[in-house]
Amino acid sequence: MVNYIWVIMTVAGIVFALFNGTMGEVNKAVFDGAKEAVTLCIGLISVLVFWLGMMRIAQESGLLDKLSKLFRPLVKRLFPEVPVHHPAMGYMLSNMISNMFGLGNAATPLGIKAMEELQKLNGGKDTASRSMVTFLAINTASITIVPTTVIAIRMTYHSAAPTEIVVPTIIATVLSAVSAVLIDRYFYYRKSRKG
Repeated sequence: MVNYIWVIMTVAGIVFALFNGTMGEVNKAVFDGAKEAVTLCIGLISVLVFWLGMMRIAQESGLLDKLSKLFRPLVKRLFPEVPVHHPAMGYMLSNMISNMFGLGNAATPLGIKAMEELQKLNGGKDTASRSMVTFLAINTASITIVPTTVIAIRMTYHSAAPTEIVVPTIIATVLSAVSAVLIDRYFYYRKSRKG
């Protein structure tokens, strides 16, 4: 459906430019946008490769395992119906840690694997389990300590202080994650009382 919307918007824009005689500006915007996209991608790739490398070093050194053990009691409280040593728990922890370092691209496959494992625990039902809903809420509002992508974009556009976004990001994401958990729990307990 989204593809159709983009095609309609593109065709409408070109037709509008043809009738208004602004096709030259449209061509210029297309090529400038393409150039800007390449510049932005190169800036993002360099920072993402660095942080993915750091995550790999953390994994090989055992730091990720230590972080997982540190967060396991908290995650166990958030997901009481998931067994501690179930693969879903490992994928969820890895996803959350990747999100903390602003590595959404690395976190996404881990989140998908976590959802697949949670679906197995759900018994293949068509409705999401409590754990699936909670994980989605936490993943969407994830705590970010190092906003890698935003820093990369700010560096690409020559920000005077690209890392000054770190403290506001930590505050905003902690508030959003706590709010997501509270809202999730509120609706879960409300539904439990009705059922």
